[in-house]
Amino acid sequence: MTDEPRDIRLRRMRMRSMRRGMKEMDILLMRFAEAHLAALSDPELDIYDEILGRNDQDLYRWITGQAEPPAPLAQVIARIAAAAENDPVAKRPA
Repeated sequence: MTDEPRDIRLRRMRMRSMRRGMKEMDILLMRFAEAHLAALSDPELDIYDEILGRNDQDLYRWITGQAEPPAPLAQVIARIAAAAENDPVAKRPA
């Protein structure tokens, strides 16, 4: 939990979601943040903040199901993956 006001925290997390090192992660996390970040509970925001600190290659493997995420992150990673699956812009062409 942080003492940072929620609105400032959300703005910071949105910015970190779209300024990644890997373009695919920019797109996946930016679109998730735009659509779902405000609805996350404070404990979920804590987890999302931790996710933002992880490296992009690991995040990409977890979100795309190529590897299992660490248990504490799994629920929020699953939400990001579901959002990407339902987002026509984030979907890969078949």
